[in-house]
Amino acid sequence: MDNRSEIREFLASRRARLTPEQAGLPTFGGIRRVPGLRREEVSLLAGMSVEYYTRVERGSLAGVSDSVLEAIARALQLNEAEHDHLFNLARAAGPAARVRRPPAQGIHASVQRILDGMVGIPAFVQNGRLDVLAANDLGRALYADVFEDPMRPANFARFAFFNPRSKSLYPDWNQAADTSVAMLHAEAGRNPFDKSLTELVGELSTRSEDFRRRWAQHDVRLHRSGVKTLRHPVVGLLEVHFDALELPASPGLTMFTYSAEPGSSSEDGLRLLASWTATTHAPLTEAERGSGLQRWGPC
Repeated sequence: MDNRSEIREFLASRRARLTPEQAGLPTFGGIRRVPGLRREEVSLLAGMSVEYYTRVERGSLAGVSDSVLEAIARALQLNEAEHDHLFNLARAAGPAARVRRPPAQGIHASVQRILDGMVGIPAFVQNGRLDVLAANDLGRALYADVFEDPMRPANFARFAFFNPRSKSLYPDWNQAADTSVAMLHAEAGRNPFDKSLTELVGELSTRSEDFRRRWAQHDVRLHRSGVKTLRHPVVGLLEVHFDALELPASPGLTMFTYSAEPGSSSEDGLRLLASWTATTHAPLTEAERGSGLQRWGPC
């Protein structure tokens, strides 16, 4: 990833979306040549010279202090995800960025045992590239269409943009696609020298206009908890709550768990899916898990 280019385009895109009225600045009429705020207006709000802010926006974040970054974040009214992204871009611009510890590539056996012990709860472990590195049987059954792709590891971004079944699984496909791209963009800020991530973004950009358009918006998003609606090919519409649990012993990996409101039709659907999974398919053996095999697929 080109760090200077990402800094430039990210800050310019955040500046373009903010009007003087939203920033509390006076307007004097007339035609503005640029959408959103001008650089001099951002520098005024951030309390720095126009020359200094211009140098920052052109990609020179190396050595910029946290207080300056905080001032820029306040001036541009960045949300939490955008704030973190700006600081990640600044760290990536520093001399030590290329020697950062690479993201974990697999999980400990104890984590798989935890996944398998979650009876009635779909769960899986994902990295920042949206690769699924491990799952329990119900998690694999919930995302049967995702695991249908023989490429391993299964990847949610490839599924969203390359597999036509994604528009059936996600009733609000646009939201799912936006979220996938925003999560990848956030990961690019954290790990700009991750070769596998660069290759994935290149593949998605080459093959999908929908992805290219979203990537150019430079949106970033945290994905910690929320509600997800899925249309499963076996049990129908499900509304589930997801929670993201980071794995401190495996940097860069996150466990996602899904649950339904007690007494809801979605809870009934998960129970039906668990029953269907237990009676229709034998669980994967340890050898099969290690080889990346899967048996799940819609009946």
